[in-house]
Amino acid sequence: MKTERDTENGRRHGMERGSALGGAPWGRSPLNLRLGLAAFGLVASVALAVLSFAAGLPWLGVVMAVIAAVALADAVVVGRRVVRRRRRGEHHSLFE
Repeated sequence: MKTERDTENGRRHGMERGSALGGAPWGRSPLNLRLGLAAFGLVASVALAVLSFAAGLPWLGVVMAVIAAVALADAVVVGRRVVRRRRRGEHHSLFE
């Protein structure tokens, strides 16, 4: 049942296509910041893995190597998204 607040295409008054509740624009993912954090996590976890193996704590070194692998995978995924955005002509700041 349609009310007087509904429009002919099913959207309520004040709601534009591509806008969130109340007419605010949808948030964008801060990919550049996420890429920087992934790079930091990769460097830090690799360094800690090397130090752990050198200190004779192989279990900790393995845990840190797994975390480094996850950070590397995240950096690759985010890097591909950044490249795809730039090819479309979208340029954003670091924090978007």
